[in-house]
Amino acid sequence: MSSEELENRKMIIADHMKDVISLLGEDVTREGLVKTPDRVAKAWQYLTKGYYQNPEEILRSALFRENYRQMVIVKDIDLFSLCEHHMLPFFGKAHVAYIPDGYITGLSKIARVVDVFARRLQVQERLTTQIKECIQKTLNPMGVMVVIEAQHMCMQMRGVEKQNSITTTSDFTGVFKEQRTREEFIALIKGR
Repeated sequence: MSSEELENRKMIIADHMKDVISLLGEDVTREGLVKTPDRVAKAWQYLTKGYYQNPEEILRSALFRENYRQMVIVKDIDLFSLCEHHMLPFFGKAHVAYIPDGYITGLSKIARVVDVFARRLQVQERLTTQIKECIQKTLNPMGVMVVIEAQHMCMQMRGVEKQNSITTTSDFTGVFKEQRTREEFIALIKGR
């Protein structure tokens, strides 16, 4: 998407945000709120920039032929996303493993794939699966496993207001269907 198109969309979001602020009972001309619609629009564009990125291209940009056939783990990848139900943040850590079958990718590319999918309106369950499917499809490894541990502001700030709850999701393919392989992965990510 061109920078002109992004700027146009930002202006439209900002205009709508003025209406939202007014509907909440605030005065959009008040000094502290005058620039808020623009700031919110810019923030939302940043927080949803994953819609304009291709995670498969990111992985392929650093694809290397390698005869390594053991587990590769990138753990404790910070993630920040917006819950699609309330548009409130959820945040935590992603742990990603794959067992190569002829090809590896740059380690930073795994973290970038997490970011691409996290920078969309999400639910944690889908986010977990999207990361797994992207790596499986692009690298075609012997298996992929993804575990995400996250806190959801929609549960902490509103609703049940449970401050210390953590949601854990996992998904896996290939050799990670074997319990022993999954247990090795879990032991390695828990051994912080």
